[in-house]
Amino acid sequence: MLKHGELLRSTLMNGHLQWLGYLSSTGVYGHSGGAWVDEDYPANPTTELGRLRLSAEKGWLNLGRDLGISAQVFRLGGIYGPGRSSVDTIIKQLPLSEGQKMRRARQYTSRIHVDDICQVLSASIDKPSAWNVYNVVDDDPAPREEVFAYAWDLVEKKWPGLLKHRKPRENTESSNEKGSSRGEKRVSNARMKKELGVRLWHPSYKSGLQSIINQMDQPYQCSP
Repeated sequence: MLKHGELLRSTLMNGHLQWLGYLSSTGVYGHSGGAWVDEDYPANPTTELGRLRLSAEKGWLNLGRDLGISAQVFRLGGIYGPGRSSVDTIIKQLPLSEGQKMRRARQYTSRIHVDDICQVLSASIDKPSAWNVYNVVDDDPAPREEVFAYAWDLVEKKWPGLLKHRKPRENTESSNEKGSSRGEKRVSNARMKKELGVRLWHPSYKSGLQSIINQMDQPYQCSP
């Protein structure tokens, strides 16, 4: 869309648009050796997709400035929710994809429940700021191994005997070594909370996964 910048400007210039938001990714930060990063941390994406997202961020913010409207960028952690979570993956008993296997070895993984994304966007519309960037993540950048082990316990507790495969094991030493070699990051959400007044419904994966499984009457009700 940004390739048609002039058309966008001419179309939106005389409209009633008051707010513009672009959903980006925390992947634009690249790696920080496991340190905490906030919105002032220099973006240094290590993938082509990350570089494209960073370029798109700048393009949408510039468009907002040109139009004189409030434009924000939201850097999302890994999105999960009903039908898209470790609980769903375990119930379906599907093998992990190559991407999931790689992410599972990470020492830190930032994530955000879809319900909290919605409340952040709503808060931004109610309290528009001038061309700001917000990290949208929860408070707990826990490793995927830990998350999957917790999800397994939830499923086994609700439907004993359903799972035929073994519980995923947490290998802290292996995860830490791989995490350090990958130079990972922990993402801060302090600005989101302070400026938008957001109080997360799911500050940790534990409450998020619990809410997901609480909504399930039968395990086959997972979304395909």
